[in-house]
Amino acid sequence: MSENKILFNTGMIDGISAEIEKLSNTEESKLKLTPDNADSGLAKLVLTLVELIRKLVEKQAMRRVDGGSLTDDEIERLGETLMKLEMKMEELKKHFNLTDRDLNINLGPLGDLM
Repeated sequence: MSENKILFNTGMIDGISAEIEKLSNTEESKLKLTPDNADSGLAKLVLTLVELIRKLVEKQAMRRVDGGSLTDDEIERLGETLMKLEMKMEELKKHFNLTDRDLNINLGPLGDLM
């Protein structure tokens, strides 16, 4: 009977282990839900997603403006809409006592979400 062996580069495993350890120890990027803070934890998650989508929409809007595919009226409405959305986000962050830093999630080797 032959033995099955798996060969691997231990340096690579050590690097991965170190990254996992860093992620495990990053307290501020963890979502901590308890019965007492479930609403703010959920708010943090939802507002993080909304902020990410808002930034993506804003970048796409700027591409369309730069590309000349929007009329002056559309640019005006788009600017007003994005401004109102940003003001609403600020209001919600203040309501749930969150900062921009709170809405940023660390993705480990990929860096920060925003």
